[in-house]
Amino acid sequence: MRFVLALVAFSLTVLQAQAISRLSSTGLTCAQIQSTIAREGAVILRYKSRRSGATLYNRYVAHPRFCESAKRALFETIPSRDYSACPVRVCREQIDDTFN
Repeated sequence: MRFVLALVAFSLTVLQAQAISRLSSTGLTCAQIQSTIAREGAVILRYKSRRSGATLYNRYVAHPRFCESAKRALFETIPSRDYSACPVRVCREQIDDTFN
């Protein structure tokens, strides 16, 4: 019985880890991007680089609590269907500049 409970718990964990949405930012309006992030907490968005044409992607979050402990949520912009600079939050390493 313990094995079955452990297996169920593990399966739920795996399903939650795979449940993050992966979307193309240029197929959505800025409002749609922001509401999806707010609703889901975190999403992966991809778009083409203006410089190289390569596909770029990152994980964008609704709140700093969706970041790892050593990171914080900073604003950056990504292209959307209706704006070239849609503001979103991304987790970045926290820089300690107390000695500079």
